[in-house]
Amino acid sequence: MSGLRVIPSWRHGQERLYVCLADGRNVAWYDREAARVNLLSEDRREDVLDVLGPFLSGPVTVGPPPVPTPAELARLTLHPDDDLAPNRPGEALVIALDRDPGPAHRLRPDPRRRALAAEQAVGEALDQLEGAGWHTLHSIPLPGGDRIHHLLIGPGGLFCLRTLYGRKQRVLIADPMVTVGRHESHPLLRRVRADADRASYALTAEVHPVLAVSGPADLDVMAPPREVRILQDTDLASLVRLGGVLKPADVEALHAMARDRYTWSRV
Repeated sequence: MSGLRVIPSWRHGQERLYVCLADGRNVAWYDREAARVNLLSEDRREDVLDVLGPFLSGPVTVGPPPVPTPAELARLTLHPDDDLAPNRPGEALVIALDRDPGPAHRLRPDPRRRALAAEQAVGEALDQLEGAGWHTLHSIPLPGGDRIHHLLIGPGGLFCLRTLYGRKQRVLIADPMVTVGRHESHPLLRRVRADADRASYALTAEVHPVLAVSGPADLDVMAPPREVRILQDTDLASLVRLGGVLKPADVEALHAMARDRYTWSRV
């Protein structure tokens, strides 16, 4: 048994059949109107076609999601209010702190300010990677009040980054748990994977999850976590040295989609 299941859904007025893993992550979808099976990973190709077999009507094209058409790109001539490209690292936290700075004197530092410092450090490192075909978006709002901290798009693929403040502290990672200093452990890697899954759904492309740790005194990873890259903010340049996956036209099309607020409105 492949462990895959088929779930029907409507997206932008069109019916799609999504193929999901047992934990709910998408690995492919079938667009009946286009007679196309879109694979997010070639690894499950045979299993996907097997589970979709009863639903396929006639010959279909099988492959990675196609690059948006010129008509789809024309939709992406954005109103300034819908363009996410100008967002600063930690944009949502900056706005929240401006509206409610909190008490002037408190026993412990405001955790929002630590989170903002981490997002700004990681965002600054990512912004230095701009050029040579790479683009970065920050603080992407999602339904339900969630957000993606950073999205990096370039020839080496798409990377969804969640930041973690670890300044001068030991950070211990034992998938899915993350412990910072003497604080309580949290299953943060589940959140990192969930962010990437939502980005993959929105952009109909494979998105790799990354946990970016800002300024730790020591970063101890007990074992390589499933799918997630663990990087310090000083090591983020390693992402742009990955082998070419996307063509320049693909990168620009995905960046145009990702900067549109509407793209994220239904994930």
